[in-house]
Amino acid sequence: MNTKILNVALIGCGRVAGHHCLSIANTDGVQLTAVCDLEADRAQSYAQEYGVPHFTNYHDMMAGHPDIDIVSVITPSGMHFEHTSEIIERYAKHVIVEKPTFMQPEQAEAAYRLADVKGVEIFPVFQNRYNKAVRRVRRALDDGELGELRIVAVRVRWCRPQRYYDMAPWRGTFSHDGGALTNQSIHHIDLLRYLGGPVGRVSATMRTLGADIEVEDTVVAAMAYETDCVGVLEATTAARPDDFEASISLVGSKGLAQIGGVGVNELQVFTPDPAACPTNSEDFVGIKGHGAVYGYGHSEMYGDIVRHFAGTAPYPVDREDCLGTLKLLHAFYRSDEAGGWVDVGGGEQSARLGRPNDQISDLYRTPAPEGTA
Repeated sequence: MNTKILNVALIGCGRVAGHHCLSIANTDGVQLTAVCDLEADRAQSYAQEYGVPHFTNYHDMMAGHPDIDIVSVITPSGMHFEHTSEIIERYAKHVIVEKPTFMQPEQAEAAYRLADVKGVEIFPVFQNRYNKAVRRVRRALDDGELGELRIVAVRVRWCRPQRYYDMAPWRGTFSHDGGALTNQSIHHIDLLRYLGGPVGRVSATMRTLGADIEVEDTVVAAMAYETDCVGVLEATTAARPDDFEASISLVGSKGLAQIGGVGVNELQVFTPDPAACPTNSEDFVGIKGHGAVYGYGHSEMYGDIVRHFAGTAPYPVDREDCLGTLKLLHAFYRSDEAGGWVDVGGGEQSARLGRPNDQISDLYRTPAPEGTA
């Protein structure tokens, strides 16, 4: 596999699927093989643009294209575990899983165990780690330019009106979506760990203020890192009338760094070297027709997968890294449920996030043909 072009198929043809298609087309060593969505017109649109076959049943896609090496699961968040598990169990294919990877840490653990049994691999998507600004700050932390961290702060001030949640039955649900934290802020939660290090305890409070949904659209939280560093998180989709900010700032003993922009794409403050700000910022707004908030990181991700199979570098997000972000995510919900501080580590999970809802799941399930294993 390390010398051949990797054949990638997509399950789910929503907005971010177009970004996957574009990234695959721009990356040497991978090629798009097929696309699938329950809505034929959405699958057909990408199929026509990229010259590949389209399907409404991924079992038919897998049976018709045994040369598929990797499947990108881009379905509703609450279906990631079920779809990933079936692709691994039934077809023994590698899987790329969009954010938030899985809804629960125990799902991630189960999926990785199954992958081990079948001899395949899981690749979580955290594309913001590839942003120039994030890379520059990570390098500064590794090299000691900022000194010892003292405060890490995240602010997400975005707008998601009621019509956004009304677009599909899975949106705004604890079973299949999660709110401002799980859907819109998951990459920032990942950066809290990726840049700040392990978080020991959190205290969070959640509200639903701007839409008629069951999940949170507003949250504030305090964090105590395993070091002396402390943190604060403010995330909302109840800002009006537009998206305003998605930033993370880090106060160190030697300086300060702040990354902002539409998708943590601008190095706005960097006191060790202010001249580094323009050269380590990117314009995501110019990504024509493919969603500026996604940035350019998906192409880098596919490149990392190619390098992984070529044996030149391991994929940078391993299972413990993925689990660490999911455990931190659940800690915020557990804190809100408990009404106080909770430890991030351990096996506890939120009672709400990722809870089963077969009524919604049935809308996105694809039955296997009769007589198949």
